[in-house]
Amino acid sequence: MKKADLLSTLFVGIDVSSRENVVCAIDYEAQKLLRFSVPNNHPGAIEMAEKLHAFLYGNRDINKLMLALESTSFYGIHIANYLSSCELLMPFHTHVYCLNPKMIANYKKSYIDLGKNDAVDAFVIADFARVGRITTAPWRGSQFLALQRLTRHRLHIAASLTREKTYMLSNIFLKFSELSMLDEDQQPFSDHYGATASSVLTDFLSTEDIANMPLQALIDHIGQKGKNRFVNPGHTASLLQQAARNSYRLDKCLYEPLTLSIASSFNLISAYESEIKAINKAIEKNLKGLDPNAYHSLLSIPGIGPVYAVGIIAEIGSIDAFNSHSALAKYAGLVWRENQSGNFRADDTVLSKAGNSYLRYYLIEAASHVKNHIPEYAVFYHKKYDEVKTHQHKRALALTARKFIRLIFGLLANHQLYSKSRVSQI
Repeated sequence: MKKADLLSTLFVGIDVSSRENVVCAIDYEAQKLLRFSVPNNHPGAIEMAEKLHAFLYGNRDINKLMLALESTSFYGIHIANYLSSCELLMPFHTHVYCLNPKMIANYKKSYIDLGKNDAVDAFVIADFARVGRITTAPWRGSQFLALQRLTRHRLHIAASLTREKTYMLSNIFLKFSELSMLDEDQQPFSDHYGATASSVLTDFLSTEDIANMPLQALIDHIGQKGKNRFVNPGHTASLLQQAARNSYRLDKCLYEPLTLSIASSFNLISAYESEIKAINKAIEKNLKGLDPNAYHSLLSIPGIGPVYAVGIIAEIGSIDAFNSHSALAKYAGLVWRENQSGNFRADDTVLSKAGNSYLRYYLIEAASHVKNHIPEYAVFYHKKYDEVKTHQHKRALALTARKFIRLIFGLLANHQLYSKSRVSQI
């Protein structure tokens, strides 16, 4: 923003809470011109807009409006949407910004002995905007919000699914200890959460029932539950009985509670997987309102499907909001803090994670698939994996995701499709 524009701009900080919004408006000289609070509801939003309009209309020297608020969960979404599209404020070239709370908290530390209340917080937000520290794009309204809610809910369900599977493993170990400890080539089932595995863990009350069961009867049971898809059901039954014989024995009073708990976990896992499929379909259905060029650019990358492509687009919004791949990486929190002083430079650097955690998730998950389809990324991943002795996979995958950001930014910014000849140039 030009200096002339700054001098004619009203900087408004809004401290958002579930019940009310506290407003503080200042000019370029940091003079407090307005301070009031309104309920965090639709009538309160109208009241806020009317008060700002009345002040701006009566002050001809100020003809631009910059509103800033912290991105505090979902409480600020309604007021940001309303103000960014408010017809009453449009003549004042209104821009609304949602800011990272960590940036505001760190900026507040530059003040000495500043108290803590909603009015003070609103002033700090307004002052942060006044000094030109805002680097993000203005609030883009509801254009991507509907799709974003779906992609974020999918992440919520996926996390719940992972948590349930991890929890269930503890009960499986208690009931069938050896099954959890077998090497991969000795596992009777390729899918630990499939229908056959579920049947074995829930239909039989104890491991003794499996160990003492006639082999042919167990083979028939496995064949029936597996719909005769096992190549060698006899071998599977033998592995299962051997694991049952080697497992710890429990008091009989424990088997029924463990079986019920495991059965409940299987039901929840099935429900989560069903919900993820339904959400995936809803995500694909909502693609029509997005920029088709950006979607097809990401979809052209080997290993990227509709869900990851839409998840990334929903969090990025318009690529025009970022002037470089470094800015996009910083927004996603895929940057590393340097630790250097004089001649000392630390070997270990910490991943920032101060950005959009949802975008970071989709980028890392997408990079995990891309490395399996693009040789250049596979080579890079294994190179980074071999550089350290601890946290090899997480570190290598995060660095691969950072490299992947360069590809995404290049394709989206140039409106291009992926090609093998172009990937090495990005």
